[in-house]
Amino acid sequence: MGQSAEFGQFLRVMRARMSPETAGLPTTSTARRVPGLRREEVAQLAGVSTDYYTRLEQGRQIRPSQAVADAVARALQLDATERAHMLDLLHNCPPSSKSPAPVQRVRPGLWQLLDGIGDTPALVLGRRTDVLSSNRMANLLFTDFSDLPVRERNLTRWIILEPGARELFRDWKAVAAETVAALRVDVGRHPNDPQTNQLVGELAVTSEHFRQWWAGHHVTTRQSGTVRLHHRTVGDLELDFETLALPNDGDQSLRIYTTKPGSASQDALRLLSSWAHSESNSDNPRSANPPSENLPVEASPTGRQSKHNPQQ
Repeated sequence: MGQSAEFGQFLRVMRARMSPETAGLPTTSTARRVPGLRREEVAQLAGVSTDYYTRLEQGRQIRPSQAVADAVARALQLDATERAHMLDLLHNCPPSSKSPAPVQRVRPGLWQLLDGIGDTPALVLGRRTDVLSSNRMANLLFTDFSDLPVRERNLTRWIILEPGARELFRDWKAVAAETVAALRVDVGRHPNDPQTNQLVGELAVTSEHFRQWWAGHHVTTRQSGTVRLHHRTVGDLELDFETLALPNDGDQSLRIYTTKPGSASQDALRLLSSWAHSESNSDNPRSANPPSENLPVEASPTGRQSKHNPQQ
């Protein structure tokens, strides 16, 4: 789907979720044929003609001014994340030809940081919610993404399709829906990306939940929160997470999971670390390792040699 069409579809979904009451419009006893506001009502609220707003929803190749875009956002009562996503869809309409996206790589300094906080679960996330790197405790807590084929090293894909993820996250539906909403944000920022299209196509074919959430056009950029887990080795845990943007590494972020001091979750995390040390002794394949200088760029998006054929 072209980006102009995505923009129009987003407007339609946002319009359908509204009611005359929430928009401050007078109500009538006449039954509505479709949910939400009518196009002419949104146009009235935004101060534009119905014909102009209709062309926006139809994905026509028109570029509204910033003032008009702001008026439409107010009429649809978009929050800050939704408004930013709408503008991404509007401004990132791709040209007919587009150069390939650069390969995502993790700086050696980040590898060192991940190893340095090895007892604190941490991930480096990139485009499309790809997992670019993870440290020992994140591997123990979630899964060792470096053991997966390259195309499967994606947080959204793992949470949606991996049965173990459903068992791990006690609030799986909420967590999964949020990762889909984060993927939506990336689509707005980077339209027509072949790898994203492949990922979305695979998830849409295999997951009914994903199809419903994707059709809802929800977006989120939540940088902190809490996750509740049930780990098969140490039982229930509750972890707080912080997601820190890495300004010098385009589209990369560092997500760190912590437990409250003195909590049962802190004890469980320490037990998991001790158990892993006793199992592996000095042999620790789960630690984050710096990439080999001789590793081809194409071999892995993380810079780590994959145990699988990268073409899988």
